[in-house]
Amino acid sequence: MIGRLHVVTDFHFQQVYSHAELAILAARGGADVIQFRQKLGSDRHIYHAALATKQALDKLAASESIEIDFLIDDSVSLAVLLKTSGVHLGQDDVPVGATRSALPAGAIIGATATSVAQALRVQDEGATYIGYGPVYRTRSKSNPASVKGLDRLADVCSAVSIPVIAIGGVTHENTSAILAAGAYGVAVMTDVTIAPDPEAATRRIRSEIDNFIEGTGM
Repeated sequence: MIGRLHVVTDFHFQQVYSHAELAILAARGGADVIQFRQKLGSDRHIYHAALATKQALDKLAASESIEIDFLIDDSVSLAVLLKTSGVHLGQDDVPVGATRSALPAGAIIGATATSVAQALRVQDEGATYIGYGPVYRTRSKSNPASVKGLDRLADVCSAVSIPVIAIGGVTHENTSAILAAGAYGVAVMTDVTIAPDPEAATRRIRSEIDNFIEGTGM
């Protein structure tokens, strides 16, 4: 089963930490999925940044027994090359079905959806989970889709049978409300990556998730 707390690494809104450093801090803070996102730079640069992140997470898993899935955003070829846990695909990326045939059996394929219709389509194509949003206003994209809100999130969660991971403006303050709307988990970027202490920021969100699960038996 896919993890409930996804942290998306970033080197655009901040340059204090590398992707690998952010991944380690987030993993120690309780993230169980790391999504590597790098839109800018040469293929060589992106490859080396992703490789360093995977190697850092592999070392952490071996030394501290922390289980974590590592996903590549958008690039199926890079996920195959690095033998990651899987990929997260946007609406304009390679279709889920074609991606499934390119990855090993059991690979994780997340797919972005911004409507019930899109969510149903990627579920039918074989996605492992749906990334739905933006639930709240987000700073992580220059031209984000319109804010969906909790009611539309609840509609998507009710319409599909695979996990829905909410993204967009997620913070520790709104995580419980997101889960109460039916989301299986959350994906976070700026609330962690630009925080003075990314590990502590991740831990706050992890605590909200764990407390919600404990209180509801979710």
